[in-house]
Amino acid sequence: MSRQNFHTHTRLCKHASGWIDDYCQAALAQKVSVLGFSDHTPFPDGRWFGVRMSLEELPEYAAAIRQAKTAYPGLAVLGGMECEHVPEYLDFFRDTLLGQFELDYLAGTLHSYQYRGKWTALYGSAITDDQLAAYADQVAAAINSGLYAFIAHPDLFGVSLRGWSPAAEACSRTIVEAAVAGQVPLEINAYGLRKKTIADGDGCRHQYPLRRFWEIAAEYGRLLVVANSDAHAPEDVWGNTDDAMNLARELHLHVVNDALAAHLTASSTH
Repeated sequence: MSRQNFHTHTRLCKHASGWIDDYCQAALAQKVSVLGFSDHTPFPDGRWFGVRMSLEELPEYAAAIRQAKTAYPGLAVLGGMECEHVPEYLDFFRDTLLGQFELDYLAGTLHSYQYRGKWTALYGSAITDDQLAAYADQVAAAINSGLYAFIAHPDLFGVSLRGWSPAAEACSRTIVEAAVAGQVPLEINAYGLRKKTIADGDGCRHQYPLRRFWEIAAEYGRLLVVANSDAHAPEDVWGNTDDAMNLARELHLHVVNDALAAHLTASSTH
């Protein structure tokens, strides 16, 4: 089976290591055929600057990806961004990232969500039922925007979830049903498999992928799924992605990495 990874970070995000060339060389060594870079997007207002590049670094990022597309003929290199779904910046995503800088795709995500008029981080205190509903609605809005090639780690709420509840199930179904309706793939994210497990109920589990979420997802036959490494170091270009693929196979989920690669490479800007 061919290997494609559409979720790769660089040192510019301040919590990853390595540069474009480092990941391309590692991808070739790990027999990855399609490598998509999706570092965290900068924002014009500088928000969340501690975990993303500055706007001034965006040209360097885009130029390095363009250069890599020709420098590594044995590798299909794609340029993208992982975008927090901030509604007031959708025009920036469309006009600047996809337009001016000619990136190939965007990945949608929510590490923080709006709750009672404030942006609330998923990493922190336990998430409440109301917060789960707010998160789910905003992920659904990201899906419905039509901007994103896939939604990264839609089950990220697992990092602050303790136990399972009707609200957690409702949150999962809201997200999955929106993805099915919009035919936007949801990502099984292998980075969570490289993180510390957390105590939950009678045992330990991964922060994400959240198995209960994917068991619910498996009930929807038309759901599209991608499996990505979410590499934060060159050695992890394919790190644990086989495990993510195995989870998808176990649950009979429809993995579309090949189809997404074909679509993005066909429309890629060289």
